[in-house]
Amino acid sequence: MKALYRLLYYLSILLTSILAGFTLAGAFAGDASPEGFKLMPFIGLVLPILLLANVASAIYWMVRWRCWVFIPLIAILGNLGYLTRVLQFPLFDSAPQPNTESSFLKKNERDTESALTIATYNVNSFNHEHTGFSCKQIAAYMKELGVDIFCFQEFGINHEFGIDSLRTVLSEWPYYYVPSSPAGESLLQLAVFSRYPIKEKQLVTYPNSNNCSLWCDIDINGQTIRLFNNHLQTTEVSRNKRKLEKELRADDTDRAERAALTLADGLHENFKKRAAQAEHINQLISDSPYPTLVCGDFNSLPSSYVYQTVKGEKMNDGFQTCGHGYMYTFRYFKHLLRIDYILHSSEFQGVDYFSPDLEYSDHNPVVMRMRL
Repeated sequence: MKALYRLLYYLSILLTSILAGFTLAGAFAGDASPEGFKLMPFIGLVLPILLLANVASAIYWMVRWRCWVFIPLIAILGNLGYLTRVLQFPLFDSAPQPNTESSFLKKNERDTESALTIATYNVNSFNHEHTGFSCKQIAAYMKELGVDIFCFQEFGINHEFGIDSLRTVLSEWPYYYVPSSPAGESLLQLAVFSRYPIKEKQLVTYPNSNNCSLWCDIDINGQTIRLFNNHLQTTEVSRNKRKLEKELRADDTDRAERAALTLADGLHENFKKRAAQAEHINQLISDSPYPTLVCGDFNSLPSSYVYQTVKGEKMNDGFQTCGHGYMYTFRYFKHLLRIDYILHSSEFQGVDYFSPDLEYSDHNPVVMRMRL
């Protein structure tokens, strides 16, 4: 019995060390291109789960009052860079909710002339609604917050509630850029609506992808800024997950294994596509002659190569500049995923940054207030 106890004890130490090793590797996932490192993007993808497992491991060794607690603690501290991108103090400064008086709205009343408010939202084609209900609700909420520039991803247009109807609902923002898909292509629609005039503009497409980006120059009281709106390569996790579940229900081990390998290969292919898109956007950002804002759905965590590449040396993460609390933007997967961002160049001074929990999409919007 004593020998079994010692065996389990040493196995616990071994498993703790392996877990910590993978977690520490996640701290370097942002530096590893998916082209050359096949495993690293997957470690970066599951880093939130690895960190939670290390917290559980640390509690286990603390309860047992063993020195091995230092192993998971080192792994957690080694990922401090990632943690500051999803967790900022103070932790409990609540975000504004619809139809409530909030600190953000009060700031909006005090500071209207000197501040700029921008929002980004993957609206999931407004749930393909034909009445425009969610679009109207979103517009009313963003108007209440005093949003000046509104970036959309998956800006769905249908025959029953078309572009004219959308423009009417979003008339609070009279200037807009809704690029059309090039001939023969079907892109996931992007859009920018603004209170300020839009000058130069361009759609950015990517090979073998329905995703795209755009940039536009906006004149804010005589000062030109360049805005990038991005929807980088979709993960297709939900679709592939359903395929895997179907194979598992078939009770065929070989089919399930093939489906799992197909899922992994599909994820890796999309990692590579997103990486190439991020590198292209990074170059465009570097070439920008104006104060720059970068926003949108990156489909990547802050631990990823994509996030690090888009952010580069020039941009700052708005959440790190002026955010608070715990930040996630994807409403599923246990609220572990922050994949929507607003980044800004040093000319902007952050005032507030938050992501309200709205039910109109599978994403939450991100809102940032700043001064230029």
